[in-house]
Formats: sequence, structure tokens, C-alpha cells
Amino acid sequence: MKNTSVALPIKRQRSLLCSPLIGTILVSAAFFIASALIVIDHKQFPNLRAILVQKSPELRKPEAMQVSPINICENQCIRDGSEALPKGIVSKTSDLEMRPLWGPRKKRKNPKSPMSLLAMAVGMKQKANVNEMIKKFPSDDFVIMLFHYDGIVDEWKDLEWSSRAIHLSAIRQTKWWFAKRFLHPDVVSEYAYIFLWDEDLGVQNFDAGRYVSIMRNEGLHISQPALDPEKSEVHHELTTRENGSTVHRRIERMSRSRKQCYWNSTDPPCTGWVEMMAPVFSKEAWRCVWYMIQNDLIHAWGLDMQLGYCAQGNRTQYIGIVDSEYVVHYGIPTLGDSSQNKTNSESSTESSSKETVPLESKHTDIRAEVRKQSFNELETFKRRWRKAVQEDECWVDPYNQH
Repeated sequence: MKNTSVALPIKRQRSLLCSPLIGTILVSAAFFIASALIVIDHKQFPNLRAILVQKSPELRKPEAMQVSPINICENQCIRDGSEALPKGIVSKTSDLEMRPLWGPRKKRKNPKSPMSLLAMAVGMKQKANVNEMIKKFPSDDFVIMLFHYDGIVDEWKDLEWSSRAIHLSAIRQTKWWFAKRFLHPDVVSEYAYIFLWDEDLGVQNFDAGRYVSIMRNEGLHISQPALDPEKSEVHHELTTRENGSTVHRRIERMSRSRKQCYWNSTDPPCTGWVEMMAPVFSKEAWRCVWYMIQNDLIHAWGLDMQLGYCAQGNRTQYIGIVDSEYVVHYGIPTLGDSSQNKTNSESSTESSSKETVPLESKHTDIRAEVRKQSFNELETFKRRWRKAVQEDECWVDPYNQH
């Protein structure tokens, strides 16, 4: 009788518990559970540590209990100054809406429609024109904020909308000085668009509601209304727009800076910029622009050429001029007007002039000095920009400007 041998398989079946992978997982799970028990909240299980020490005397050693739990709070975004407060009580933003001393606040007709802000630097000489401008901004959709550069506030009280407007007064300050100090992004974050306008604009052919709608539909973050070329000194007669569009974004011929522009130009002043007398910013763009406004450069010259960095993307697409809702720029010199040099006797004959600003020497051409200061600030801003670019090793210029 021959012995028969059975060929056993070379690989033996192993128990699942013996698998290195499964074993590692089980050991890790056991370690995790044990660690969780050690660092568990003592408020819920106050006697747990005593029980563990009684069962395992070696845990009495200080180094045995130095198990660092994972701090789930380390990655939370805590705003500077609020570290001492519970997160739920921190109010991160604000707005300019007035609140009643008692009772419910007045309800808006369309509460789902976001509010916007109109802010202007104004003086008494332009009171009538400012009144006409503000009438174009519906009270249910716009908050009005006036910066009084001549110090006169009470004489605006006779206007119907004055009581709901925010009035700020600082003698002979520009709208950019006011904006840097009173329009912090966290304060105006509730407003969809921020209109930062001059006081000498004609708005007979302007509709604020339609303008906001066009900005939203076109995806614009920075814009301005077109200026009427027949009634004002305008540079935009050189601009063109695509057929059927309500906005234009390019200058196709010689720009006012004498730079030759073409249909494919991608840098200012051919595209990606707006004039500074009537700019409109989305709240996202304004958060960027506010940081770019220099605290001591109150004329903001040079800012227009760099607005593209705040356009939230492609500056050739998200910065534009709205043609269908245009305004007229009268170009009336008010802040820094040379007429302020008149003597007291000459000024007293003009009933419409009620300046409270101290008169300068009659030998000083104030308007010329203002323009000189503006040019000086332009050069200062350019130097600061170049210096900032050179010193910031982490910043990458998306437009590769040199």
C-alpha cells in the first residue's frame, strides 16, 4: 500500500486577528480610547482620575499625567482684542443705521434688498445741488452720510432728508480723509455698494436703483457713471463699448495721459481704472481700497491707477463705466477755492457764502497750493508703492507691472 501525500497549499490561511494591518488598527483604537479617558472633562467625571490612580499606582508620577489633549481652539479665527470674550458675544461688524430710543425700528419696504451707502464731502455753497443729488437715492435703499468740510451743519436741517442722514464735520478735509477715518470696512460691511462722490455732479439723467442693478448684473466691483461729454470736461469721449452693453471697460485711442491704447490694452489708464470724483465700490472692493488709502495722503492722487488690485479678479472685467446712467461733472472748485481769499468786507456782500473757515492771506492762491499738494502726494504714493513691492517678498504682482 502506497503512502499518499496531500500537497498542502504554500500559503496558509491566517486569522484576521493576526493580520498586521488589523492589529495595528486595534492597538491604535485602544490607545485612543485610553487617552480619551485620561483627558476627559473632569467636570463630568470628577472621580475618574482617583479611580485610575487607585488601580494603577504608577499614574501617581507627575510625568504620567502629562498627556496634552488636542486643543480644538487653536485654529479658530480670533479677532484682535476679543480674546477675552466668548466667541458668541463678539459683534464683528457695524452699520450706520440710526436706532430709535424706544419701540421697534422702521421697517423697510423690501428688507431682502441690500442697502447701499452714499457718502459725500459737502459745503454750503453746493447745498442746492447736493439736495438734488440725494433725492436721486431712495431712502429705503440708501444710507446718506455727509462730510461737512466747512463746519456748517445746522443749516442743512431744513431739508426733508437731513434728519435721517449721518452728519460729520471737520474743517477743510477731503472726502478721502473722512473715508479713511469713518468708513472702515467693518463699519460699512452691511452695505452692498459704497458711493463716494463729489458734491458738484449733475444727476438729471441718473437713476441710482438702475445703476446698482447694472453693477450687479455686469459683475462690476468698481465703477463710475459716464460723464456727459457735451456738458463737462470729460475724458471719456475717447472710450467705446461693445454693442448692446451698458458699460465700457476700454479706451481705444489716445488716453488723457497721452498713452496709446488699443483694443487689447490691459493696464491703466487704458482699462481697469475710474475717475475719482464719482467712484462706486462693492463692499468687497472697498475692504481692499480702504487699506490702500494712505492715512496722511488726503487727496488720493495715484489711487485710481492701482484700483485694479482691488477689483476682486480681472481688472479688465470687473472695473467699468456705466454709460446708460450718466452724470455731469460741473467741475466747480469748492474745497480750496481761491474765492476764500476775499476780505471780510467783500465776503459779507455775498449772502450765499457762509464759510466758517478762517480766511487765508490774500496773497496765497489756495487752489494752486492744493493742486501742488496733490501732485506731491501722487509722487509720495508712487514711491511708497514701489518700496512696498520691493520689501514684500511674499507678494506676487498678478499684472506683472514693473
